[in-house]
Amino acid sequence: MVKLLDYTKKTVSGKLTVVGSKSLSNRLLILNQLFPEVTLENASNAADTKVLIEALASNEETIDIGHAGTAMRFLTAFFASKEGKTKILTGSSRMKERPIGVLVDALRDMGAAIAYLEKEGYPPLQIKGKQFNNYSIALDGSVSSQYISALLLIAPQFSKPLIIHLQGEITSVPYIEMTLSLLHEIGVKTSFEKQTITVYPLIKPLQKTITVESDWSAVSYFYSLVALSKKGTLVLDAFYKNSLQGDSVLVDIYKQLGVKTVQKDNCLHLSKSPILTKHLVLDLKDAPDIAQTIVVTCFALGISCDLTGLHTLKIKETDRLQALKTELTKLGATVSISATSLQLATSTAINAGITIATYQDHRMAMAFAPLALRVPIHIAAATVVKKSYSDFWNDLDSVLV
Repeated sequence: MVKLLDYTKKTVSGKLTVVGSKSLSNRLLILNQLFPEVTLENASNAADTKVLIEALASNEETIDIGHAGTAMRFLTAFFASKEGKTKILTGSSRMKERPIGVLVDALRDMGAAIAYLEKEGYPPLQIKGKQFNNYSIALDGSVSSQYISALLLIAPQFSKPLIIHLQGEITSVPYIEMTLSLLHEIGVKTSFEKQTITVYPLIKPLQKTITVESDWSAVSYFYSLVALSKKGTLVLDAFYKNSLQGDSVLVDIYKQLGVKTVQKDNCLHLSKSPILTKHLVLDLKDAPDIAQTIVVTCFALGISCDLTGLHTLKIKETDRLQALKTELTKLGATVSISATSLQLATSTAINAGITIATYQDHRMAMAFAPLALRVPIHIAAATVVKKSYSDFWNDLDSVLV
C-alpha cells in the first residue's frame, strides 16, 4: 500500500498515549517465562512483541519469527538454555542475512548445542537445549547490544554467576543498562564494572508487576512533527523521569532543533522553541534507532548534520545508512555515508511528490512521515509500521488539525 501524506495545511496539537516500549516489553516477556512471578502491564502491541509472545507459547519445533530481530536474538539464548527441548529458529529472507554468529559463539562457549542450517553465522538455527557448563565468556562489545542482553536475561536461572568480559568499545550501553535495571527490579544482583558484567543467580524472584513505559523510540516521530510544524504543541502520556530507555536523549537533541520539553505528571509537554544550531554533530552509538528521525528532521529544517556511531544500522531490517542516502537524495538532499557515519549537507529545497521506499523497515516509514508537513510525499508499503507501532498512522492523524 502506497500512502499519500499531505499535512502542509495542518498544524500539530493534542494529547496522545504512545505505545508501550517494545524494548522493555520484549525483555520482560523473557523474564516472565523464566520467572512467572514477574508480570507486565501496558505491553507493546508491536508485531515484534506479538511474534515473541507467540513463539514463547508455541509447542511447534519450528518457529518463524519473520523480520523480528530482537525475537531472534532473545529466543536463541532462551531456547539454548531450556534443557531437553529442540527448536528450529528461522525468519524472513532479510533475517537470514542478519548475522548472529557472535551470539551463537558465546552460547557455544557456554556449552550450548546450536547448528546453522544454511549459511554459517546466520539463521536459520537448530537449537538443542541443554545445561551449560561454562559461565565465564568473552564477547565483542562493539556489535549489537541485543546479543549481550540475550545472555543477561537468561543468566538469573543459572546455578552459578554468569561473567561476561566485553571486548572493544561497547555499543548501545543504555540498552545493556536497561536490561540490568529490569533484573534489579525482580531481585537479581548484578555488577557492571569497566568491561565486565556479572549476573548472579536469582534464588527467590520478587512477586512484581511492572508497568511498561511508553516507547521513546516511537516518540521521536512526534518530536520531529513538532520541530517541522509552524506552531505545534503536544502532550505525550506515560513517560517517566529517569527513564531506562537510552532514546530519552531526544529531549536534549531536539532542544537544539527547536522543540522545548517540559516533563510533569508522567507527561511530556512539547512546544516550539528557537532552533539553536545550523550544524548538528552527534555520536549516536548509544541511541542508533533515532538516527533516521534526526536526519529527516535536519533535512527538512535546512540544517546540516554529522552523525557517527551508526555501525549497527547496516545490520537492521535494511542497511539503514544506504536507505537514508537513497531516499533523501531523491528528495534533493546531499548525503554521504561510511560504514559508521552519515553526513548531510544544508538543503534549501525539498522535492515534492516523491515516493519513499521503506525497505521492509518500519522506521523508514515513520521517520519520513513528518516531512509531509513541508511537502506532499508518498510512503510505500506503509503498513510496515506494524512491526513496532501498529497504531502509528491513526495516532499521527489524531494530532494533526
